[in-house]
Amino acid sequence: MKNSKFAVVLAGVLGAAMVMTGCGSSSSSSSASSSSAETEAASSSSSSSASSDLSGTVGTDGSTSMEKVIQLLSEQFQNDNPGVTVTYNPTGSSSGITAVKEGSTDIGLASRDLKDDEKEGLTQTTIALDGIAVIVNPENGVEDLSLEQIKQIYTGEITNWSEVGGNDGEIVCIGREAGSGTRDGFESITDTKDACKLSQELTSTGDVIQTVAGNPNAIGYASLASLNDTIKAVTVEGVECTEDTVLDGSYKIQRNFNVITNDSKELSPAAQAFFDYITSADAADLISKAGAVPVNK
Repeated sequence: MKNSKFAVVLAGVLGAAMVMTGCGSSSSSSSASSSSAETEAASSSSSSSASSDLSGTVGTDGSTSMEKVIQLLSEQFQNDNPGVTVTYNPTGSSSGITAVKEGSTDIGLASRDLKDDEKEGLTQTTIALDGIAVIVNPENGVEDLSLEQIKQIYTGEITNWSEVGGNDGEIVCIGREAGSGTRDGFESITDTKDACKLSQELTSTGDVIQTVAGNPNAIGYASLASLNDTIKAVTVEGVECTEDTVLDGSYKIQRNFNVITNDSKELSPAAQAFFDYITSADAADLISKAGAVPVNK
């Protein structure tokens, strides 16, 4: 009888232990599952927040020479921030400076430095260097020009390609409009300020390239970042216009690519984030891809 009672008690104890162990296992599993779900939810929320924090429109206005640079940077920024739209108005450097000063755009683009009478209330930040290539039609046999020859061509002292080693033909000088950053840089470096005798003044780098590409006797100037195979860039005093020669200073016709901000107007969060991005080392690869030379690496 005693053995029978002992067996019953032992069976009860073992059963209770099994029930308690089962409960403990279930509780532990439930807790781990809950913790995992919470982690996943937090991760999902963080990812969603990162992609939706910024929204709105960022306006840029100015230099046509900076088109490739600003286009690539804008595309990448918009890919990283789907809620933001970056606009670009290719009006020329002077117009871009005026626009940011008047508050009609967030960021001005200038392929020249601010002049003394423009500096008040504005800040210039250089994001890249750019060579100003001297371009001719691919059919033109001239391969190299000195700074002095370029000056003499643009001021009308040299009027025929045969005078600089080319075929007989009247030189057609193509340039940019007054206020263009490219024109300002070119004329300052070649010492032709207010002395150029132009056959045509055009309002964009693209127009200059297209015109020179269509005229065997034309000469023009264009941003390194804008060059294509429809025209030929001559060497200047034996030095080719490339990223390396611009960076080391051996190519003499070069200028800054600048972004201009208004000191009295606080940028929106989206505009500030875009400004921070394009002035950082993170933008260097895309600036190089656009044909310019980044100053931050």
